[in-house]
Amino acid sequence: MRIWAYVLGGTAILAGVAMYLTATGRHVASEAIAQPAAEAAAARSAFDFTMTRIDGKPLPFAQFEGQVMLVVNTASMCGFTPQYDGLQKLQDRYKAKGFTVIGVPSGDFMGQEYDDNGKIKEFCETRFGITFPMTEKAKVKGRNAAPFYQWARANLATNNEPQWNFHKFLVGRDGRLIAGFGSRVEPGSPELTAAIEKALGA
Repeated sequence: MRIWAYVLGGTAILAGVAMYLTATGRHVASEAIAQPAAEAAAARSAFDFTMTRIDGKPLPFAQFEGQVMLVVNTASMCGFTPQYDGLQKLQDRYKAKGFTVIGVPSGDFMGQEYDDNGKIKEFCETRFGITFPMTEKAKVKGRNAAPFYQWARANLATNNEPQWNFHKFLVGRDGRLIAGFGSRVEPGSPELTAAIEKALGA
């Protein structure tokens, strides 16, 4: 009987520990989701957000205040990856007028991005000569999406969440979202370049 008491007592303790860990884990997960959601809700414009550069340094969007931004979720192993070339051409063409592309590598779609930020950086620079700012790898859809993407989803009526790699968000000089463009809209397409030029006041 004494042995069974020890067994039952130990089982109860283990069960209690398991319940505590489960509850704590759920609490932490809820906080992790709540933080980006709260940041997104508090933002008044795109310039309120800060992401992390691919080299680990802060990338405050406020440094682009007064400029037009094209925020694009990218991937290194996608059928749309050659769009990097067109994005760099947009950067070269319009940078002097107050424009920048911001690339946001993501593996949200079929895991088509490297896990290592250094490898992504090397790929972009050596294959496409990318000079525009790149963030570290990030989530761009769902509850755990980066705050900028949660904000975009809540503040744009259509084309407001990426459905695949190389979705493009155009942000005006005032930090407000102008439009979203799907993956199939090429960087050099008349539709996108006209929107950029209008935003620039060109």
